[in-house]
Amino acid sequence: MRKLYSFITALLLTAVSLTASAQDGFDELIRSNAADATILFTNYANPLFRGFGTGLNSGWNNTAATKKLLHFDLRITANGAFVPTSDKSFDVTKVGLTRITPANPSDVIAPTFGGKDAEGPLMNVKDGSGQTLSSFRMPKGIFHIIPAPTVQLTVGLVQNTDVTFRITPDIKLGDDAGKVGMFGIGVKHNIIKDFVKTSSFDLALAVNYSRINYSKTLNVANEDGTSNASNNQRVDAKFSGVNVQAILSKKLLFFTPFVAVAYQSANTEFGVLGKYVVKSGGVAGPTGPVYTYNTLTDPVNINQNSIAGLRTDVGFQLNLAVFRIYASGSLGQYKSVNGGIGLGF
Repeated sequence: MRKLYSFITALLLTAVSLTASAQDGFDELIRSNAADATILFTNYANPLFRGFGTGLNSGWNNTAATKKLLHFDLRITANGAFVPTSDKSFDVTKVGLTRITPANPSDVIAPTFGGKDAEGPLMNVKDGSGQTLSSFRMPKGIFHIIPAPTVQLTVGLVQNTDVTFRITPDIKLGDDAGKVGMFGIGVKHNIIKDFVKTSSFDLALAVNYSRINYSKTLNVANEDGTSNASNNQRVDAKFSGVNVQAILSKKLLFFTPFVAVAYQSANTEFGVLGKYVVKSGGVAGPTGPVYTYNTLTDPVNINQNSIAGLRTDVGFQLNLAVFRIYASGSLGQYKSVNGGIGLGF
């Protein structure tokens, strides 16, 4: 399980480490004002947020049939959401920055998390009078396909109804990697069985909810040289998804194809929290620059609806004795593929 969730952690840590060219790239980012920091985080990481949202809403069901009382299915699946061209880059001059500007006015297109593997424009961090305090380069793109692994258990209840759980307690992934955990629950009901006991196909309705929690402590030095021991610097992130599905399937011996139509939504809460003491300006002094400092509190706060709209899933389930193989593809705001293996009884 630790290795499985390292996928999620790798993605989140990359979003936090916005600069690939310098070890203190994150420090440089928050030396702007809080609004600019949030703008850059949001625009760079949007494919990550939307890819996670797509993945959270994937892989719940591969058949409309429900299980008999207390029969179960345990599966591990992986989803890959494809970043569309429109989400692979953004113009840094058109997102509303106030204290961060491109060093070269003709170099303004930055890759997003899902963009090309090339550094973005050099950015200058300025104070209120327009003086440049520091510079950093926008990071490279990381993944064109956003992975989202899940582990889930489905148990049959009475009256042609299943309940599915995605529950993982917080797992510490190392001193520098933070903690990650998951919770999810879904309910599926085979409505055709309410009317026709021996139907040749299955038709079900399902409602599913899941959430990934991630937290990590940070250690960004105060630029005025004072201790940051009481600054409570940390990353706190929550990714949640909800979908309501109508599923149609037909069992053909050990092979069950299905099609599903769903309304899905996903929400992202991503915060870089705590206190950060940074340069806010400077003037020439007799022995060099004399700087003033400002304390930023909770500089990055993102709370947005990342995914909303219809999606269509088409796929199949193979039943090989107690073994299961699952695969599907989806069309929605992000296209995705999902596959997995499991045990069932």
